[in-house]
Amino acid sequence: MTKSKVCIQKTCLYSKVQEVHWHVVVDFDTILYFAFIGKVTDENTDWRSIHYVNVIVAGKHPAPQWLNMEQAVEHCTRGIGIWNFASNDQEAEPDMVMGCSGDVPTLEVLAAVSILPEHLPVVKIRVINVVDLFKLEKSTEHTHGLTDADYNALFTTNKPVVFAFHGYPWQVHRLTYNRANNVNMHVRGYKEEGTITTSFDMTVLNEMDRFHLVMDVIDRLPQTGTTGVYLKQLLQDKLIEHKHYISVHGKDMPEKLDWKWIN
Repeated sequence: MTKSKVCIQKTCLYSKVQEVHWHVVVDFDTILYFAFIGKVTDENTDWRSIHYVNVIVAGKHPAPQWLNMEQAVEHCTRGIGIWNFASNDQEAEPDMVMGCSGDVPTLEVLAAVSILPEHLPVVKIRVINVVDLFKLEKSTEHTHGLTDADYNALFTTNKPVVFAFHGYPWQVHRLTYNRANNVNMHVRGYKEEGTITTSFDMTVLNEMDRFHLVMDVIDRLPQTGTTGVYLKQLLQDKLIEHKHYISVHGKDMPEKLDWKWIN
């Protein structure tokens, strides 16, 4: 994330919020929805609307396609929702909620979620993706905001939340400061860390990569016990291996470049 892009986001967040619509897309179909198709269902969600600041935050690197067009329309119309295909809490309360907003944060959260079943299969994870950022704010503060009941149903009132965000962590905290579970909200995002390096290393520098996210889960779930301790050391070793590889080869490891979601 460039500093200019972050400055634009800062300006929008401090503007009169009712006049700002802030969309953080995850793939090409979600871009299509907010830029063009949204006109069909909501005249205020695309560039043709008037009297609104419409922000679409997207990355510039190739990214996976998570949703087909029908799924993208449903998800973008809601603005926020549980991704069932990535969650395993359908028959029980989640132990952990993992939120994501943005293309790279979503990729890293899903990569983190793919690590957990192999090592911590009993941990129940709920994955929530946010494409309309102001859904996080109260409905009394923004027309797109969720009611307390709807927000609590998603994020719970007492479970730890690890949230990866395409922006500054404080931006999410500013929107959720008066929510019931804000004390358990831990946000990973842009930390003013960056240099000329690889794409994955940028996430590592800002501690938003899959390995740091899994370690966050372990730190917030004491029930992971000894298994969690060993997994955390394994992930720390992976980070050391990553740093050595990019210093020698000047590019990310194939397992990062070629990673794909397997349901």
